[in-house]
Amino acid sequence: MAPIPKPFDEPQDNPDTYVGLAADRAERLARDRGWSTVRALPPGAIITMEYRSGRLNFEVKDGQVARAWKG
Repeated sequence: MAPIPKPFDEPQDNPDTYVGLAADRAERLARDRGWSTVRALPPGAIITMEYRSGRLNFEVKDGQVARAWKG
């Protein structure tokens, strides 16, 4: 039987620090800090609600991060 995969350890990073940054700068910074997946979404985007360890989500409005959250 195959071993059970270990979930990705998330960076010890506060998503609120990305709010107000330009979206491209925020994405580069998040990847540099160790996030395996960075997802930029428009306001009101319909997304699935599954939690993915190591993923950081950005709501981007007018080229800036308006909201950021894990999962």
